[in-house]
Amino acid sequence: MTAFPQISVLLTVRNGEGVVRQALESLARQTFSDFEVVVVDDGSTDGTGEVLQSMEKEDNRIRVFTREPMGIVPSLEFARAQARGPYLARMDADDGAFSERFKRQMELMASDRRIVLCGTGIAYFPRETVRDGALRYEGWINGLTAHDDLVRDLFVECPIPHPTFLLRADVMELVGGYRDMGWPEDYDLVLRLWEGGGRFGKVPGVLLRWREGEERLSRTHPAYSGEAFRRCKVHFLLRTHLRKGRGVVVWGAGPVGKAFARELIAQGGTLLAFADLDPRKVGQDIYGVRVILPAEALRIPGAFSVAAVGKTGGREEIREALRKVGRVESKDFVAVA
Repeated sequence: MTAFPQISVLLTVRNGEGVVRQALESLARQTFSDFEVVVVDDGSTDGTGEVLQSMEKEDNRIRVFTREPMGIVPSLEFARAQARGPYLARMDADDGAFSERFKRQMELMASDRRIVLCGTGIAYFPRETVRDGALRYEGWINGLTAHDDLVRDLFVECPIPHPTFLLRADVMELVGGYRDMGWPEDYDLVLRLWEGGGRFGKVPGVLLRWREGEERLSRTHPAYSGEAFRRCKVHFLLRTHLRKGRGVVVWGAGPVGKAFARELIAQGGTLLAFADLDPRKVGQDIYGVRVILPAEALRIPGAFSVAAVGKTGGREEIREALRKVGRVESKDFVAVA
């Protein structure tokens, strides 16, 4: 390892005795070798510490810091403070990186100096535990590679998986690093980078094995709940597309649309109407506004449209309808989930 490695990998772990060695070994096999791994043992009570001490002796690129339990955001910020590289990468203690990951990500970053953050495709494992919903999410993630596509779906969900992050350390410092806002810290970071004009990329192809399981933090912690994601989306919409007080028409008066509208109102946004084709809904009052037909919704001057439906294919139908009448995505409308 050089005194100032090109990449600093931020890895936090708590009670990962059975998995962290495999994760670190997958990093050791990288064909791009100029990196360090900054490991924060966040208050483990099992044998994680002994595993990390052994790995640190085996590979001088691994630097281990043992702390009292702080949680993921303080741990990541502590790791970032120790990092020495101009690029920061993320890795979870229970995942596995393919050997070409860093090489291909660095090549992508070098090919377009405007890119501040890039990711890779992922494959959930073990495959026997992966359910249909996770498979659909995997397909969605892996289908988005170009900047425009990533930004188009930015308010659907975080389009770059956190364990695949590779980003410029100076830009991360500029936007303030990781924050604990009560919603996903990775999504919050991506949205701040986008808000600041950052450009994204993703290496096509699978370069990370992402562990699936009910015990994952994203399935158990309230900061990763649907409600938390929704708060995050509305917060950033109000700061960006809606910052001049632009009113919103929510396309879809079902559960997804109503949940979004509730959060919009709670954060002080202006709800103008719901647009829906269901004759059972048209004409109703919901949250003080009317459910109207799409043709009527399109006549509301200056309205910003939000496609908020859960039905398979519904999001694309609304997008197509809005495009046909000259609405521009990410300027006049976005899709949410």
